Amino acid sequence: MFKSDTCCTLVPYFEVNEGQLEAFKALGPQFVERTRNEAGCMHYAFSFNGSTAHCREGYESAEAVLAHLQNVGELLGEALKVAKIIRLEVHAPASEIDKLRGPLSSLNPQFFALEPGIRRA
Repeated sequence: MFKSDTCCTLVPYFEVNEGQLEAFKALGPQFVERTRNEAGCMHYAFSFNGSTAHCREGYESAEAVLAHLQNVGELLGEALKVAKIIRLEVHAPASEIDKLRGPLSSLNPQFFALEPGIRRA
């Protein structure tokens, strides 16, 4: 039986303020620990290129994305004291994007809709 694809991937890039990279990195383990209780979190990790940080994160659905953002909201606020989001992409089926447009509008994301039929099942 085919299960519908509701996977949502967030692709945020942060520019860390000069001299604040270690402070930003120190928040990483706290973010990871918070995601451990998120049933809908499929993967979550940080990667770095100089002072640019990327959080690699995937969720089972739009609802799981919203639950995650609520769960880490306080930590994200702390991260934004030492960095700024310079790009945010959301990759998901159009039906899931529709659920995220309003709640994520303040973050000004770019939405990429997965094309039906162009995916490996």
